[in-house]
Amino acid sequence: MPTSVARKTSWRNSETRYGLAAIGFHWTVALFFLGNLGLGAYMSGLELSDPDLFPLYQLHKSFGVCIFLVVMLRLTWRLLDTSPAMPLDMALWEQVAAKLTHVGLYGILVAMPLSGWIIVSASPFNIPTRIFDLIALPHIELIATNPDKDLWLGFGEWAHWLLAWSAAAAVFLHVAAALRHHFLLRDDVLRRMLPGAH
Repeated sequence: MPTSVARKTSWRNSETRYGLAAIGFHWTVALFFLGNLGLGAYMSGLELSDPDLFPLYQLHKSFGVCIFLVVMLRLTWRLLDTSPAMPLDMALWEQVAAKLTHVGLYGILVAMPLSGWIIVSASPFNIPTRIFDLIALPHIELIATNPDKDLWLGFGEWAHWLLAWSAAAAVFLHVAAALRHHFLLRDDVLRRMLPGAH
């Protein structure tokens, strides 16, 4: 089998390219996350009396759980598989910036669903969470029964808001860096994460 085809169909990473598993995790998380970020922004403009708000919140929470689970799988796979090396001509500051951005994004992707879970658990409305209307996700009992759960609610809402804006900034930097490598530096940094590219 030709090298390019083997590289293209391999589930594991090579020295120069991400494998199908890492690519699948990356784009699945990206689609879920960007979609949920947009959904959250849309919901924030709705009135509490809007009949669409409840089903949209359930969908938002369902996507959040999916993001959390896929990120956990992605991080587990990352521990099991070696990432491709960065380009040899990449400056040290770029390597450090890339690693910090990745760490920041992973931290946000884990923390945002957790902060949402805190909000739901501390909410005075006590609305149950049903993932895609199929699986019930219980509240965090320690928070839901806490007499000071208003403090938890304030913390969760603040954290969720801060993480959303931090996510937008991190995604912008991530995309801008990828486009810079592709169109200005003309290297393989972006191509190695694209399905079917080689």
